[in-house]
Amino acid sequence: MQKSPILIMIFSVLLVVFSSSLFAAEKLYDFSGKQHQLSEYTGKGKWTVVMIWAHDCHNCNDEAHQYVAFHKKHQSSDAQVIGISLDGKAKQPKAQAFVDRHKLNFDNLIGEPIEVAGIYEDLTGVEFFGTPTFLIYNPAGELRAQQAGAVPTSIIEAFMEKESASASAM
Repeated sequence: MQKSPILIMIFSVLLVVFSSSLFAAEKLYDFSGKQHQLSEYTGKGKWTVVMIWAHDCHNCNDEAHQYVAFHKKHQSSDAQVIGISLDGKAKQPKAQAFVDRHKLNFDNLIGEPIEVAGIYEDLTGVEFFGTPTFLIYNPAGELRAQQAGAVPTSIIEAFMEKESASASAM
């Protein structure tokens, strides 16, 4: 039985689309070049605050110290911070300088801007706006909030407390 050229073409297109979406998964790397998934850091019994940043973002530079203090305060008990730089491979030395300058005490990953934006959009269904941007996961690993723009850590702490109280009331 001969296969229809149209069916073969449709199958080929679907195969390309499917396989490219598999490989487009999460292209995030630590600063030594090892690939990671955001899911490696979430759902471990703690709140996870993901800060998406860029080395040249004014608000990121102004607020980095807050997230260093937040991570130090919460890391042994109820929360952690994970940074994701969207500076990409070409600007990795500048991103590393940001990490060093601000003495970031939490894990940081790096990805290409279009990849990081795509991950954000896949997770939230919302178009990526810019840096800083935050994702907040509950201890079970469920995405509970997203916010583009600067967010004081006191607001994140109040959100975590309110969400934890709601969860325990159920």
